[in-house]
Amino acid sequence: MATLEDIGVSALINILTAFAFLLAFAVLRIQPINDRVYFPKWYLAGERSSPRSSYGTLVGKFVNLNFRTYLTFLNWMPQAMRLSEPDIVRHAGLDSAIFLRIYTLGLKIFAPIMVLALIVLVPVNVSSGTLFFLKKELVVSDIDKLSISNVRPESSKFFFHIGLEYILTFWTCFMLYLEYDKVASMRLQYLASQKRRPEQFTVVVRNVPYMSGHSIPDTVDQFFKTNHPEHYLCHQAVYNANKYAKLVRKRERLQSWLDYNLLKYQRHPEKRPARKTGFLGLWGKRVDSIEYYTQQIKEFDERMSMERQKVLKDSKLMLPVAFVSFDSRWGAAVCAQTQQSKNPTLWLTSWAPEPRDIYWQNLAIPFISLSIRKLVIGVSVFALVFFYMIPIAFVQSLANLEGLERVAPFLRPVTRLSFIKSFLQGFLPGLALKIFLWILPTLLLIMSKIEGYIALSTLERRAAAKYYYFMLVNVFLGSIIAGTAFQQLESFLKQSPTEIPRTIGVSIPMKATFFITYIMVDGWAGIAGEILRLKPLVIFHLKNMFLVKTEKDRERAMDPGFVDFKETIPTLQLYFLLGIVYAAITPILLPFILVFFAFAYLVYRHQIVNVYNQQYESCGAFWPHVHGRIIASLLISQLLLLGLLSTKKAARSTPLLIILPLLTLWFHKYCKNRFEPAFRKYPLEEAMAKDKLEKETEPELNMKAYLADAYLHPIFHSFEEEEIEQEEMVEVRVDKHQAHTSSSMPETGSPSPPHQLYHHSSSSPSHYTAAATYEQSSSEYEYRYEAYSHEYRYG
Repeated sequence: MATLEDIGVSALINILTAFAFLLAFAVLRIQPINDRVYFPKWYLAGERSSPRSSYGTLVGKFVNLNFRTYLTFLNWMPQAMRLSEPDIVRHAGLDSAIFLRIYTLGLKIFAPIMVLALIVLVPVNVSSGTLFFLKKELVVSDIDKLSISNVRPESSKFFFHIGLEYILTFWTCFMLYLEYDKVASMRLQYLASQKRRPEQFTVVVRNVPYMSGHSIPDTVDQFFKTNHPEHYLCHQAVYNANKYAKLVRKRERLQSWLDYNLLKYQRHPEKRPARKTGFLGLWGKRVDSIEYYTQQIKEFDERMSMERQKVLKDSKLMLPVAFVSFDSRWGAAVCAQTQQSKNPTLWLTSWAPEPRDIYWQNLAIPFISLSIRKLVIGVSVFALVFFYMIPIAFVQSLANLEGLERVAPFLRPVTRLSFIKSFLQGFLPGLALKIFLWILPTLLLIMSKIEGYIALSTLERRAAAKYYYFMLVNVFLGSIIAGTAFQQLESFLKQSPTEIPRTIGVSIPMKATFFITYIMVDGWAGIAGEILRLKPLVIFHLKNMFLVKTEKDRERAMDPGFVDFKETIPTLQLYFLLGIVYAAITPILLPFILVFFAFAYLVYRHQIVNVYNQQYESCGAFWPHVHGRIIASLLISQLLLLGLLSTKKAARSTPLLIILPLLTLWFHKYCKNRFEPAFRKYPLEEAMAKDKLEKETEPELNMKAYLADAYLHPIFHSFEEEEIEQEEMVEVRVDKHQAHTSSSMPETGSPSPPHQLYHHSSSSPSHYTAAATYEQSSSEYEYRYEAYSHEYRYG
């Protein structure tokens, strides 16, 4: 059991670690060479230029020689607070602004509760002295005297704890109501103020039925012309292009190696780069690297062309999925929020995610396999939770050396050493738990991808839910149960079975010491490590050293990152759970929680303003989950306190707690009915108002042209961009040598520019055809396209 000395050692280690990270960050962020690592968001927005150009000396381009700036190493904190919340919404998006509000909500809830608990409950707990009489039976420490465990059974002092639980519940619900109302208003206002976006007019249709003699595009077109004749505009069919996407990624890797060798040759033109043709270049014939990768890319382009034609011609690769677009928001809202068929398993419609939010690989999953996948993943997550109980129990053994000594006395010579004892009990358990949890979010995200969700935001929310349940069972309940059983093992073995519940009731609050060490490791030192960005810093300089040759390459080398919702939000919910549960049991934990919320708010505000570039925008779709899990924390707190008081034989005061869970559930149901529709549905009134305004301001708007390529698969986007770049290179070369005009035929050996011709097909309003030819000399790429339906390009 960690003592005050152990907690002090842990606090010292974590404070020094956090200070070292902050000091290193303060020094690194003002160096000109690191400017793109610590301010990438401003570079991506085009509002910041490299400070290296303003320094005259060679050393000044790499090292900041203005020593006065080193004295203001904490000025990043007031700088992070300068932007107002509306400015953050405009600068970083609504998701980022709402994410920051979770931290301020924690401060609003726990700051007054902490003051009240420390003033009222701590003196009540200290004055009881029950643990003085039980110290021969149980492993106790000075910190436990500040908890409810120190109150004598049948004491009237339990009314103070019940009163604080009532105050905590009402105050938390009041703050949650205000916050839910504010966030819902922010979401509706953000949606109303948004400019025209493709997802506002588009729904995704899944489980399209097969009709004999009709292709899927014809079936979709006929169905929506019949059932949505006034607003249906066009649709885009989806193909299984996962194999083609893999080829694209492999070609990009080959292109990166070619760029690297070209850069290497450009820097040292006296020596051509060479490599061996064997595995990883370790053996085989030695060849010219530039010629080798150029030939590899040419062969790969041929494979990609064959695979592309296979995708376009094979009807088996056409998926029963389509993106259906409408000429108005109102028409899309009606379609997305209604049942389309008498058979509820067919023609399933929902709002299409924004294009950058789509997880394209999962569109190829047959609808019938989704239920099977969810069942398999559910069983796997259940098994994973219990598998992790083994390392969690091991971590708890480190946190309870006194209990271990009573069972294994031969360990006493090691554990009695003062510094080793303080380190093992005060710092190592929290660090070990943090390491065990490090790989888990990525693993759970992979599981969510296997389940088949088609939006990145949904994938992250599902992974976050799994991670939260995992931490609830393993980190919270597992730490309490496994740690208590191990810690009080001798007491359990010697007591009669009727006394075990009383021992558990007394010892559960003692786990606050372990959670204090975990908060300091994860919430203090861990958050300080977040702002240092050591991994992106090293990767950027390695790329800058070997791969960067143009400004565009340098921009690609920047890794701004993003708020990892699948990990940060469940971690936040764990801190809410710890603070709410232990507020009335061991209130000494609350100051550590409050320091975390304040410090993390500053760090993430700085990162959101200067660093992170979010992958997508869900308009705060995660907030109902945050609200629901804070409500769950209240219920757990109430039930846990109810169980503790029952072991304390507080028959007079315990019934007063029974009404609290009922009131909490009623409040949750009210908020769910009152606010959650704003996160699930789009009001038709709002849709109609925006449509009318748009028709008045832009009467000549061509919606079909606007939506034509909105949901084009990214691999085709990348191909078109490359083609355009090649066309620009051709035009520059032609203009330079004045060989011919754009309308004349090219001379032999000179490349001809590509031509893209799009036109409507008579069979469907969604059909376009394209013809493109592109020829280069034998040493360059070769693309040839036949005419094909435009919708074939989606998938």
